Amino acid sequence: MQHLLCFSHLSWNFVFQRPQHLLTRFAKIYQVLYFEEPKIGESHHYTVDFQDGVYIVQLFVTRHDEETNAEIAKLIKSVIKEYEIQSYISWYYTPMALDFTYELSPELVIYDSMDELSAFKFAPPRLLALEDELFQMADIVFTGGQTLYQAKKHRHHNIHAFPSSIDKDHFGAARLFQDSPKDQEHIPYPRLGFFGVVDERFDVQLLRDVAGERPNWNFIIIGPVVKISHEDLPQAPNIHYLGSKQYSELPAYISQWDISLIMFALNESTKFISPTKTPEYLAAGKPVISTPITDVVEPYGSKGLVHIVDDCTSFVLAAEEILKENNREEWLSNVDNFLKDNSWDHTFSKMNNLISELYAK
Repeated sequence: MQHLLCFSHLSWNFVFQRPQHLLTRFAKIYQVLYFEEPKIGESHHYTVDFQDGVYIVQLFVTRHDEETNAEIAKLIKSVIKEYEIQSYISWYYTPMALDFTYELSPELVIYDSMDELSAFKFAPPRLLALEDELFQMADIVFTGGQTLYQAKKHRHHNIHAFPSSIDKDHFGAARLFQDSPKDQEHIPYPRLGFFGVVDERFDVQLLRDVAGERPNWNFIIIGPVVKISHEDLPQAPNIHYLGSKQYSELPAYISQWDISLIMFALNESTKFISPTKTPEYLAAGKPVISTPITDVVEPYGSKGLVHIVDDCTSFVLAAEEILKENNREEWLSNVDNFLKDNSWDHTFSKMNNLISELYAK
């Protein structure tokens, strides 16, 4: 079995998202080793854990700077030697990994640009320069959405847009009645919920304004808080932060929501995002309110599948309209028709076919 070495900025167990969906599928035809971003430890060493069919490699160095990149490279070579890896693909989620992978000799180089990382808070200054190098090295580039594809399509000869996909069966379970999880069952209705990473992309002010405007509506926020302070989040009796949940738990929470939310601010970090939660909410059969994120407006907003709002007033009007609706059969039929060919299995298959074509050449 051939090997696929993935170098990512994300911890495997942080949030189950694009890398996990794709690589668990690629693990059926490759032996996949997922190298997390190097961490600080008491010594230079690595650990390997086997989860979801993927080997999760954690790299530890006493400090992480340009001088320790050589030590990280040695650790990677040690892993390759231990697992007797001869031929392999290098798959990158972050250009920063080039600093310690220059000496590798992959048969193919793949760059899956799932986000515009340079626009995120605390982005390393060298990221853009390294991304230029990665574009030169890559045999094929994937992007996590149409807007990101439009921004980068002129930088590579073999680039393809693969927007967010879904596991319909997983989130479709939310359409069936489920008991509310313990930490949610006491929260009164109506319930408006969000799941995802709460960071600089999250529209803190919109949540504060709407929660204040409608104190009888309850807002449920699920997910880790990173890169922003908990003290900066709005606090009110009708705002409930339930923390991180396992991917397997999400349908049970969503099943008891009246409205699902894509509550992102419009800033540099959200300019190119394609939120995976959009089709996931829809697969769960829940009405969606979203701020005007480009990859949500088109196609979801333009097709009437998602309510697009740009301030507190339009949010309240959209939510009131949803809460008054008694019959959503036509909308749900349109949702299902739109999502019928959308799945991570299809995305994986298309990506794999493109990779196979490269091998054939």
